Amino acid sequence: MGVAGRSLRGRAATLDAGSPGTVDAPAFEVRGHVRRRAGGAHANVLRRDRHQPDWTILIAVIALSAIGILMVYSSSAMRAYIQQDDTLAIVGPQILWAALGVLAMLVTMRLDYRWLRLVSLPAYLAAVALLVLVFVPGLGRVVGGSARWLVIGPLEIAKLALVVYLAHWMASRGTRIGGLRSGTIPFLLITLPAILLVFREPDLGTTIVITGTVFTMFFVAGASLLKFGAIGIAGVLATLVVGLREYQLVRIRTFLDPWQDPLGAGFHTIQGLLALGLGGIMGTGLGESKLAGGLYLPNAWNDFIFAIIGEEFGFVGAGGIVLLFGLIAYAGIRTALRAPDTFGALLAVGITAWICIQAFINIGVVVALLPVTGITLPFISAGGSSLIISFAAAGILLSISRETVERTKQETDAPADRGRGNGRPHLPGPRRRGLPSSPAEST
Repeated sequence: MGVAGRSLRGRAATLDAGSPGTVDAPAFEVRGHVRRRAGGAHANVLRRDRHQPDWTILIAVIALSAIGILMVYSSSAMRAYIQQDDTLAIVGPQILWAALGVLAMLVTMRLDYRWLRLVSLPAYLAAVALLVLVFVPGLGRVVGGSARWLVIGPLEIAKLALVVYLAHWMASRGTRIGGLRSGTIPFLLITLPAILLVFREPDLGTTIVITGTVFTMFFVAGASLLKFGAIGIAGVLATLVVGLREYQLVRIRTFLDPWQDPLGAGFHTIQGLLALGLGGIMGTGLGESKLAGGLYLPNAWNDFIFAIIGEEFGFVGAGGIVLLFGLIAYAGIRTALRAPDTFGALLAVGITAWICIQAFINIGVVVALLPVTGITLPFISAGGSSLIISFAAAGILLSISRETVERTKQETDAPADRGRGNGRPHLPGPRRRGLPSSPAEST
């Protein structure tokens, strides 16, 4: 994200860099990308000229979700039949969640993403309240040793709410985001409550995802590299001081040598690596997994579903999954670079970082590059709330891509991100093109 961040900071528009509480009128934010309504009393009213969404994002998301449904069935049918006498017991709800997720994606894709600014603060406050409620006895229930869920509803929306509000807040700050009192301290006051609440559940994997996402947004928005590095070091030290739970320390020791306890703490890691090894280059074939169904590989349809993909479709299939997430990363960065306003650019960066960081951590756990964390693979792992919110986030990204502006030579702001001697972000001023006063002038 470093190159993309520097380019984005040099090109981001400042149309919404006014007072913190200001929400710009959506009809007037798009630079050189609006047209007049013809005739009547509304002849002087401008409206945006939208185009088709980024098909790369849409195709990649649909492909991942389709593969996910197929692999959830392949990895869960045996266990579901043994336990519930129904091979569709796990994949059936997944299909329903996927259908609801596609509907959520279509709705958010058609929605003007700027209206999210109006609900960004209430949504963020509601998300923090939900994170607090998981600690209330009777409301939260423990999943895998963590109080991650509410009986009254899921908490996945907290990730999206935080990304939306941060994009709104950072866009409103404009060039002041690089200052200590005007940028860094308020940023920490906004993000630390959510991060600390998730960490105390405890859910280290989700904490890493949220932290990586918000700091990526902060860096792209114009944070000083020195301050950015100092906060990162302080965060690591604070984690060590606060202390990790005993089972988290065990996972770290197991990561260093999973074979010291092959039937205990290292069982997940070893079985995941075994599944990948059995797959070879081309895989054993769909439904031919020796470890699926949770009979030998726990959480085969959830946290370790990538291992089953590698076993049944081999290196080629696993590489295809990585390629699809790579396409989302590429298209997401391209959407951010071409976004019509600062809010859209930062929102695209946040959603892209969130999806790709979570995918990287999940895959890294399966291939033993990271300790076991227990987070899902976006669009693929079984899980209703995660799937729906991921689809909704993808829809917002598609909404931004419908208004992207091609960068021309005249609009290039490359010199603006050179020379950071004063440590401040360099956001260009508005450069709107004149609009023709009549159809004749436009020709």
